[in-house]
Amino acid sequence: MAHESHSSPAHRHKGHGGKGKPGAPQASGDPVFAQPAPSPDPTSFRNPVTDQSDKDTPGVQVVPPARGGAVEPVLTLAQVFGSQGETITQTIQSSGQIVFHSVGDTGSVEGPSTQSLVADKMVTDFSETSAADVPSFFFHLGDVVYYFGEATYYYDQFFEPYRSYPAPIIAIPGNHDGIVYPSDSAPTLDAFLRNFCAASAAQSPDAGGLLRTTMIAPGVYFTLEAPFVRILGVYSNVLEDPGVISAQGTTYPTLDSRQVDFLTAALKRVTTDDFTGAVIIAVHHPPFSGGSVHGGSPLMLADIDSACQAAGVWPHAVFSGHAHNYQRFTRIVNSYQTPYIVAGCGGHSPLSKMSGTYRTPYKVDDTLTLESYDDTDYGYLRVVVNAQTMTVEFHPQSDGSTTKTPDDTVTIDLATRTIS
Repeated sequence: MAHESHSSPAHRHKGHGGKGKPGAPQASGDPVFAQPAPSPDPTSFRNPVTDQSDKDTPGVQVVPPARGGAVEPVLTLAQVFGSQGETITQTIQSSGQIVFHSVGDTGSVEGPSTQSLVADKMVTDFSETSAADVPSFFFHLGDVVYYFGEATYYYDQFFEPYRSYPAPIIAIPGNHDGIVYPSDSAPTLDAFLRNFCAASAAQSPDAGGLLRTTMIAPGVYFTLEAPFVRILGVYSNVLEDPGVISAQGTTYPTLDSRQVDFLTAALKRVTTDDFTGAVIIAVHHPPFSGGSVHGGSPLMLADIDSACQAAGVWPHAVFSGHAHNYQRFTRIVNSYQTPYIVAGCGGHSPLSKMSGTYRTPYKVDDTLTLESYDDTDYGYLRVVVNAQTMTVEFHPQSDGSTTKTPDDTVTIDLATRTIS
C-alpha cells in the first residue's frame, strides 16, 4: 500500500462508534484513528525482525513515573476523542451500553499475516447496523511489538496492521515492549511512551506516513474512565515470567509500591464515587494460566489482592495476555465469581498450547475453575457493558468476517458479582 500522508479527518469513519457527529469539522490537534480508504494487507514487513539472536536476559526495569504525579493517573474516553469527546461519550451513555475490543500479543516477527487476520476481523465489527453495537475503542493488553520494543518495528507491527481500525487504541505495555538489552541504545519503553503516552495527539515519527496519531495515556499504569466501565491498567514489567508490579519486599529493589498504591486508590475511588459500572483490572502477565509456555504469577496476584482487600473492592473481571492463546477461569473470592481471562492470541505466532488436554469446566481447586480455552485460534475479546451486566465474548478469526456469534461468552452481573 502507499505510505503517503492523507488529510481526511477520522470523523468521516464509522469508527467513532457511529457516535458523535461524523463529518463534523476536525479541530486542530484532534486525534486521527484510521486511513480514509481501505487498502490491501501487505504480504511482508518493511523492516524484518532481526534481533531474535539477542538472548541476554534483562533484569526488571524501573517503571517510568506517570505524567502529573498523581497516585491514580486517569485518562477519560472523552479526552481520547478530543473536541468531540463530550458529545461522543454522552451519546454512548444515552445508548445504554458501551462496546470495546481487547486482546494482547499482537506483534509478530514472522510477517503480517496472522495479526492482519485478527485486525481485519475486528474491523468488521464496525459495520453493525445499530450504532450502540459498534466498538468505541480497543484496549491493548501488551506486547505491541516483538521481539523488543524498538521504534523500528512500530510501523510493521502496529501502525500498518491497524491502519483501517477506525477507533482509539489504548494500551498497557507488555514485557517485550519494555525489554532493554545491552545492545539497545534507547531506554526502556522509549517507543511505547512516545506512541501511547504522549502529552497530546500528534503524528508519530514511527508511523511511516500513516495517519493514526499518538495516544495520550498519562503513563504505563492508569485508570481509563468510560461510560459504564473503568479499566485499571498496570505494567507487569519485562521478565518472561513472572509478572511483577512491586518490589515484593527486597526481591526487586529497582521497583516500589506505586502500582499497588495506584490500584488501591483507584479501587477506593470506586466506592467514594459510588461508581456502579464494571471494574476491570488489566495486566499483561496472567495471574492464572494453564499454558505450556507461560504460567501464572502468584506473587503479582497477591499484590493485586492486597490492593483489593485494602480498598474493600474487587474487580468484575481481570484481563491479561502473555500466554499466546485464549483461557477463561472463574475465581471465587468472598462469594464473588470473577472471570480471569487470558487473551494473548492477537496475532503473535506461534500460538501456545495448553499444558494438557482439559475437559472443561476443569476444577483447579476449590476457588478456581478453568471454564474454557482455545489454543488453536487467533482472536480477540468483544466486551459489552450496560448498567446491569458485562458480557465478554471471544471471537476467533477462523470463524470468518461474516460470523458474529462468539465461540465463548461470559456475562457478569455487576451488582452481585456473579456469573450467569
